[in-house]
Amino acid sequence: MTPSANMNVMIKAARIAGRSLIKDFGEVENLQVSVKGAGDFVSKADLRAQSIIKEQLLEARPNYGWLAEEEDGEIIGPDPTRRWIVDPLDGTTNFLHGMPHFAVSIALEHKGDIVAAVVYDPAKDELFHSEKGQGAFMNQTRLRVSGRRSMIESVFATGIMPTGGSHLTQVLQDLGRMIPATAGIRRWGAASLDLAYVAAGRYDGYWEYGLNPWDIAAGVLIVREAGGFVEPMTFGGDLMGGDGVICANESLYPHLCKALGRKTEAR
Repeated sequence: MTPSANMNVMIKAARIAGRSLIKDFGEVENLQVSVKGAGDFVSKADLRAQSIIKEQLLEARPNYGWLAEEEDGEIIGPDPTRRWIVDPLDGTTNFLHGMPHFAVSIALEHKGDIVAAVVYDPAKDELFHSEKGQGAFMNQTRLRVSGRRSMIESVFATGIMPTGGSHLTQVLQDLGRMIPATAGIRRWGAASLDLAYVAAGRYDGYWEYGLNPWDIAAGVLIVREAGGFVEPMTFGGDLMGGDGVICANESLYPHLCKALGRKTEAR
């Protein structure tokens, strides 16, 4: 696939921000960290990466809007139909604890649809990317969701909000149903990479409650372009409105929904 001009801009921004993060990751013990909330931290590295991405994207496309995690409110651009949705450091807690599992997530939205996506893991130099209708890739390799059909042979990922959040009881109930029915559950603390790993067939499915647009915007397109089903965790809900996410391949999707007590649409 020949990347579009927008994709080239996104990849360049993600790689430059990724290099900055890796430099800071090597000095993680010296980072000055401020507490943003219980179990949720923001570092100078996070803000530096966001500044790099914002400069790169808005210099290249000054008319586009901007929505990012470490930002007070949304910027509406002169072109209100397009906006960047950015998480400069997904997996901040992993990063600050010296665990090399974190990512830069950049999505481009046009008229409410995500049309281009990049999730970059700089520690492993894995760049997951997709454009609507063009398939999904990791570096130069085309991605496809796993072909597994049996829950007991499948590995799923989930997330748990810091301190458990308002969904803690539901998550614990989910785990009680899922653990004995599957080959394993993983909780690695970076939603964008959880989705990218589903697209790559590393995970067979993923679910999580209470996510923000910047957590999932890029990953959702990458999974769909790799052939996966992605829906709000809340039936009939809004993926970008905090209603969580549930995804898997075509065969496992209805079984995952059933195990989690979620209704499924007729397909």
